[in-house]
Amino acid sequence: MTVAGPGLAIEHSLFTLRQWREGDEASLAANANNRMIWMNLRDAFPHPYTLKNAVLWIELSKESKTNFAIDVDGAAVGDIGLVLQTDLLRRSAEIGYWLGEEYWGRGIMTEAVRAMTEYAFQTFDINRVYAGVLEYNLSSARVLEKNGYVCEGRLRQAYTKDGKTYDQLLYSMIRAAVQ
Repeated sequence: MTVAGPGLAIEHSLFTLRQWREGDEASLAANANNRMIWMNLRDAFPHPYTLKNAVLWIELSKESKTNFAIDVDGAAVGDIGLVLQTDLLRRSAEIGYWLGEEYWGRGIMTEAVRAMTEYAFQTFDINRVYAGVLEYNLSSARVLEKNGYVCEGRLRQAYTKDGKTYDQLLYSMIRAAVQ
C-alpha cells in the first residue's frame, strides 16, 4: 500500500482510496441504492439513493481529506471516511464505510479499513479510531476484528433502524496497538 500524497490517494492491489470526483455520480448511485447497505448505516444515508443524492455527496466530499471513494477498476463502488471528533474527544475519530454488494466477499473492505486506519494515525493527531456496529452486522464486526480493533462493549438498545431497536457494538483501535 502506498499513499500518493496526503488526502489524495491510497493505492492497494485490490482498490484505490481516492477523493470523490465529478464523473463518479452514476457508479455511486448504482452501488449505494441498496436496502441491505442502508440497513447497516445511519439514517442520514438516504434510501432510495438517487443520482441527485450522489451529486450532492460528491460536491460535499470531493476535496475532503477524511472521506474517500473506494475505487475498483476505475469505478467508485463504496466509501470510507473518518469523522474527527472535538472537545474532550478531539484525539478520536469515528470510522465509517460501505461497499457495493457486488464487491462483498473479496477482502476489499478489510484492506480498506486497514489502509484508512493507518492513514488516520499517520495524518492526524489522534489516539483512537472507533466504530459503532449494529448488532446484526457481523460482517462489519469481523472486518474490524481482522484489523485488530477490539470490541469495547455493547450499548444495549442504542440504535433504532427501520422501526426496530438494536444493540450497538463499539469497537476501537488505539494508536499504541499499531506502533
